[in-house]
Parts: sequence; C-alpha cells; structure tokens
Amino acid sequence: MSLKKHFTLGKLAGLVELELVGDAGIKVDGLGTLSNAGPSQISFLSNPAYTAQLADCRAAAVILSRDFASKCPVAVLLSDQPYLSLARVSALFAAETAIESGTHPSACVDATATVASSASIGANAVVEAGVEIGEHVVIGPGCFVGKRARIGANSILHANVTLYDDVRLGRQVRVHSSTVIGADGFGYASDGERSIKIHQLGGVRIGDDVEIGAGTTIDRGAIDDTVIEQGVKIDNQVQIAHNCHIGANSIICGCTALAGSVKLGKHCVLGGAVGVINHVSLTDGVQVSAMSLVNRSITRPGAYSSGTGLMTTGTWKRNIVRFRQLDAIARKLKELESSTDKK
Repeated sequence: MSLKKHFTLGKLAGLVELELVGDAGIKVDGLGTLSNAGPSQISFLSNPAYTAQLADCRAAAVILSRDFASKCPVAVLLSDQPYLSLARVSALFAAETAIESGTHPSACVDATATVASSASIGANAVVEAGVEIGEHVVIGPGCFVGKRARIGANSILHANVTLYDDVRLGRQVRVHSSTVIGADGFGYASDGERSIKIHQLGGVRIGDDVEIGAGTTIDRGAIDDTVIEQGVKIDNQVQIAHNCHIGANSIICGCTALAGSVKLGKHCVLGGAVGVINHVSLTDGVQVSAMSLVNRSITRPGAYSSGTGLMTTGTWKRNIVRFRQLDAIARKLKELESSTDKK
C-alpha cells in the first residue's frame, strides 16, 4: 500500500534546509508544475523562461532563487540551486510501498543461494546457484539472477530484470524493468569465410548508488570485467558494450550506445542518442550533446558536439550538398591563398 505524505511548509523547509518566506503552517502533500500546481502542492522555477507563469501560480509555495522571489505571489522556498532542491523535495514525497520480506511460493531459489532474511523475492523469479542477496534487497516478479551473482544491500530489481552469471551489484542499486546485465559482448573473429565467436569470459561490476533505466543492456567483458563505478545514472534503452569502464557519478542519457572498451571518465554527461566508437577514452568532466558521434578520444574537459543543428528540411538539403563540396572548397581556398601569397 502506498502512503501519501503530508508536511507543513515549516517542517519541509527544515528537512531540506531552505529558507521559507511565508506561512510555515500551510500543509502540502505533493509537487506540481507552475501552471498546474494546486494550493496543497509545491512548485519550482529553475528555468527563467517560465518566469511569466509565476503571476498566476496557485501553488502553496515555489522553490526559486532570491532573484525571482519578488515576482512570486505565494510563499517561497529560497534556494541557490532550485533544481537540486526540487530533487531533494521530491524524495520526501516519493510513494513508499510496503515490501514484505520472504520468497513468493512461485519463485525458484537454488538451495546454494544465500538470501538475507530481510530480502524479498517476487513471483516467478529465478535465483540460481551460488547467488548472494543482501539485506533488504527486492527481486521483482519474473527476474532472473544467474549463477554466482551478488546483489548488495538495499538494491532493487524491478520486474523482469535479467542478471547473467557473475554479475555483481553494489549497495542501493536500482535496475528498472527489462534491463539485461551481463549478456555476451559482441565479439567475433573472421577466418575469411565466417565469424568465429570470441567467448566472453569476464563479468560486470556495478558500484553503489547506481540507477539503470528500463530496457538497457550492459554486456559482460571479454576477459576483464565491464565496470560501472559508484553513483552512475543510466537512462532507458542504453547500450554499454563489453569492457567499457564508466567513471563515478557520470550520466548517460537515453538511446546512447557505447561500443567496446570505451573509457568514460568521472562526472561526464552523454546526451541522448550519443554514439561512442570502440577503444576511445573521455577524460573526467566531459559533456557531449545529443545525437553526437564521438569518434576520437577526448583529453580535455568541456562540452563537445557533432552533427548538424535543426533547420528546415529545404535548408538542410541545400547544406548537405555543400557539405559534400567542402573538400573541393578547401582545396580551392588553399590555391587562392597560395596565389595571393606570391603577389
């Protein structure tokens, strides 16, 4: 059963360490957008583009910076980083579902598996030989946990997650539905006529406080392990190939694909649908914008982009023709520069 949370503004402000300007006794029970929040909800303003919506806001209070406080007709929660404060407030309102420890009668748990008494194993889940499941772990319905896998305390596998053999999850790891961790990497050698499979003998190691979105795949290493360090956040439908190493606290957005043996530094951000070719390295603190192709290593932190920006189709078609002419244009320019230098 989910339990709805209620707070006074004064209590909530104290919990998230924000300065309240307004009635501390007002009761709130959730979050809402500036345009839709009701009188029992909290809203936020982090993007100045939405400032005009403040005038008609009906929320109990708005999280915003001091610069915009005078424009707000309701109570305010002052924050130097409103979006970060929103994240902390959202945790207070997250629905809590009571989890009963124990194993569902339809689950299949091998006798050699070690399962903490406080863990919960859902209907039709399969836990194979030699698995170790820590305290307060939740294994959702239909999950498969392969041989010798280890799952650290307070981790959650939502329904129908698959962990292959020898996958290791740290503490407080959350994996969303239909994700597959530890499948074979895509490795083949040609004998001239056909592709010969390179058997993938490594595993997958995932650190503490990692979240992995729905429908994502993380392949096992060919020899060494694929590694996801602590604090990494991975969106839905991401592909991480064999022997990749993802540095701590990096973020990988939806539909991004990393080819084999990519090394991603700490505190990096890869936007949606980024592609990274095999065997390249990105240093710490790199941000890559959506739809970019990373085809070389990046040794300096900063923001990088590739591809073309949005434009009308007619303009894009004309520019594509010009893109194909760039080499000829560059040669012609060099010839002109050379002839100019001789004069």
